[in-house]
This record gives sequence, structure tokens and C-alpha cells, in this order.
Amino acid sequence: MGVDLNRFYLYHCSLPDLFSQLSFIHACDSVISFSTSSTQDTFFKTRLLQLECHFTWALNKNDVDLTDLLNRLEEQLNLDLGGETGAARAHSYKGFVKFLLGSNTEALSNFERSVELTKSRGNDCDKLFVVAYGDLAWLYYHMGNFTECESYLSKLSEIKVKYPSVPYAEVLGEKGWTFLKFSQKYYEWAKKCFKKALELEPEDPEWNAGLAIALYRLEYNLQNSAVSTETSTENSTDQLRWAIATNPDDDVLKVLLALRLTVDKKYNEAESLVEQALESSPEHPNVLRYVAKFLRNQGSVDRSIALLKRALEKLSNVAFIHHQLGLCYKKKIQNLSFAGSHHRTGAEQQAQEECTYHLEMATELKTGFIAAMSDLALQYGAKRDMQRAEEMFQNAFQIAKERNENCQYVHLCYAEFQQYSMKSEPAAVKHYTECLKINPNTYNGKKSAESLKKIAKRRIENNPEDGEAFGILGIIHKEQGEKQQAIESFEKALSCEDNEDYLSHLCELRISLQ
Repeated sequence: MGVDLNRFYLYHCSLPDLFSQLSFIHACDSVISFSTSSTQDTFFKTRLLQLECHFTWALNKNDVDLTDLLNRLEEQLNLDLGGETGAARAHSYKGFVKFLLGSNTEALSNFERSVELTKSRGNDCDKLFVVAYGDLAWLYYHMGNFTECESYLSKLSEIKVKYPSVPYAEVLGEKGWTFLKFSQKYYEWAKKCFKKALELEPEDPEWNAGLAIALYRLEYNLQNSAVSTETSTENSTDQLRWAIATNPDDDVLKVLLALRLTVDKKYNEAESLVEQALESSPEHPNVLRYVAKFLRNQGSVDRSIALLKRALEKLSNVAFIHHQLGLCYKKKIQNLSFAGSHHRTGAEQQAQEECTYHLEMATELKTGFIAAMSDLALQYGAKRDMQRAEEMFQNAFQIAKERNENCQYVHLCYAEFQQYSMKSEPAAVKHYTECLKINPNTYNGKKSAESLKKIAKRRIENNPEDGEAFGILGIIHKEQGEKQQAIESFEKALSCEDNEDYLSHLCELRISLQ
């Protein structure tokens, strides 16, 4: 009798992984086709589904730009970032990406290279090979080579006999790094993997670093991108400090801590960490790019540009660096504009060209890069290329809605486009409001609130009986949880004009205070 794979999953998967595993079956339908035509085939599938490797971790290829991911992995290997451990991990990961792209031969070469590099580390712990052997078993199965598939399944069985206590910290750690690399949608999973690994090996430097990075990224998303309402709210500062204590030479961690400390306005300590990192790793591209981000946030745009260009010499195909350069030039344009007309002319034009170039590179290298698309559309609007701007914005909206990702930022940028390029204040108000409603507590939500306040107050100064302006203030106060101020604003709005929406808001607020 054949095995019902859905029942198999329900029986063998832990509850937190169940939905991810089932989504894996659905998402990979186009790549992996199971056949129940033979007893042998079913026998292999049953054993393969129990493995821990890239093929069973529910990695949905629709959640990532595979070409961009491949570029990043190749840049990492070319620059030898992470030593033999990092190279082994990168080859293992690259092999799975090549498989998803339909290149089984290249996938095999990378998986085998991962095994070679792991062996060359001189560590006798067989648990380090669990993921690589699992990947090879799956790949040989898909290639129809059941002999080699059986060989790697046997190797894994021997490891399990030798180390019967599962899970293995080594596997949990690899899983965590994979989730961190794949997509921001997997950061919460990465955090859980590293926490489980640390329960087994509390002092391990790698797992401590992984957890620190996962917490930092989750926190950043929560504060800035409104990516998910389920995102963790844990503070990353303490874990970053502990990770640095266990990884004293990791300068990337030091810069991430510096970026985190600026949120708490601890600028002196942050600057000290940045100086340490630059002194110790003056050419490390990841140190350079995060220091550049720190400097841009602190207003040192020219220094930020210089560092990013140094990083670009080593990582020419990284969309993130091009996007950061685009943001730097965008800031430079604003600075030149604020400085007055006598400072503008050629310098501003050059900054505009650089800004456009780097944002276009970012969107070419990483298709579906929503933030870069929105920034580029704004830049097209500033250059009066309205058709390209509108097309880019509509593409960004579509991708953001499909992925349920970065919708807030697209609304903010589109509102600015409508306000400053199209001179359409009603459309600007609409999209600032949409941005605000998604999450008023993020950076983008607060920025929208400020823009709406400026519009409302200017209109009230021009016309103290502008009911719609008071209605805008009412919405801001309501979304920010300031109920009494919201009630007063809606009452004022209704004294100026009849409006069913304002009346509905007012009734809802009054009931909530009873």
C-alpha cells in the first residue's frame, strides 16, 4: 500500500513546522514532482521527508529573487567572507538555489564542494554533515540515481545511530543561517532555530551571533517596515552585546550594535564602536556598508558615499549597496536644495543622475526590490518623467500587495509623489492616510502623520472653517490612540460641514470611552 504524504507530514512534523512543510509541498510543485507509481519510489520519499536539509525546510522560491540571492552567494565566495565554514555553508546554499533554477549538475558540484570544505576543517563531528548529506540524497533522488540516494541515506542512518539524541545544534544553526539568508519573512523562524541551538550549546559564538542578527533584523522591520504584526518585539541590544563578547573580532556585530544604540540616543558609545570596527576591518565590505548607513543616518552623507563606493569595488552586484547609495544621493539632493539656489546647479544635477543610476541598478539586480522601486519612482517624478514614475509605482503596489510586504512604504512614497510632483493634495492625503493606518508607530507611519499635520494646519490657517482639515487631524489622533483629541477634532470638523465618516468616527470614539 502506498504512503499518503499529507498524513505522513501530519504525523512527523512538529506543530510549529506543520504549515511551513505543507506550504513547501505546494510551493515546489513546479520543481518537485512526486510519483506514487512504484514501491521503491514511495520507499525513498518516506525516508527523504524525514531529513533535515534545504529540501525539507519549506523554502518557498516565490519569497526571494533567486538571481539576487545567487549573486550574493557568489560575491561571498569570491571574497572569502566567513572562512571555510562560511564557504561550506555558501556552497550548500548555492547548490539548493541552482537546483531551484533547474541546474542539477551545478547543484551537485556545489553540494559536493560543501562536503569537501567541511571535511577540510578537521572536525571529526559527523553531525556537521547532516545537512549536506541530506541535500545530496534529495538531489540524487530527483536525478533518478537511487543507488547514490541510498548511499547518502545510509550515511545519515549511521550518524543517527552514533548520535541518537536529536535535534543537533549544528543542524539548528545551519537552518537558522539559511532562514536569515533567504527572506525577511523567515527571520522569526531563524530566531527560533538559533534559540533552540543555544539551549543545547549556550556559549557557541556562531549561534549567539545568528540570534543577535535575527533579533536586530526583526526589530528593524518592526520599527521601520511594518512587515508583520506577528514580528517579535524582543530588544536586540543585550544579545548583540553578548554576541560580541563571544565573537570579539566580529566587527559587523559591532556596527549593528552601533546602529541599534542610535535608536536609544547613545551616540557616544555608538561612534566608539564604529571607529573600532573601521580600524579593525577597513576593507570588509559588510562593515563598510553598515558604517555607511550609520554615517548617513547621522548626516555625514559624503563620508557614507565614499565608504559605499569602496564596498562597491568588492561587491559590485549587491542591490543593497546600490540602494544605499541611491538614498545617500537623495539626501544630498535635499541638502543642496535646502542650502539655496546658489549651491545647486551642476552639483544637484550630478547628484540626481547618480541617484537615478544606483536606484536603477538596485532594481535590475534584485527584481521586485519594493523599497528601491518606490525610491526610483519618486526620482522619476522629481525629473518630471511622470509616466515612468506612475508605472513604477503601480508595479511596486502590485508586488507589495502580492507579498504583503512594504505596502506602507509604497503608500508613503506615492503620497510624496502626488504632493510634490503631481501637485495633487487630495491624492497625497489619501495615501498618507493609508500609510498611517497600516501602522502609526513605525518610522513611515510617524512620517505620514507629520505630513498630514502640516497639510491640515496650513489649510486651517488659510481657512479656520475647513472641516476636512479638522477631519484629517481627527484621523491622526484616532490612529495614534489619542481619543480625546480625536473627538475634539471630529466635533470641530462636523461644526464646519456634514460628513458621515466623521460622525461615524465620533460615535465610535465616544462609545469606546464609556
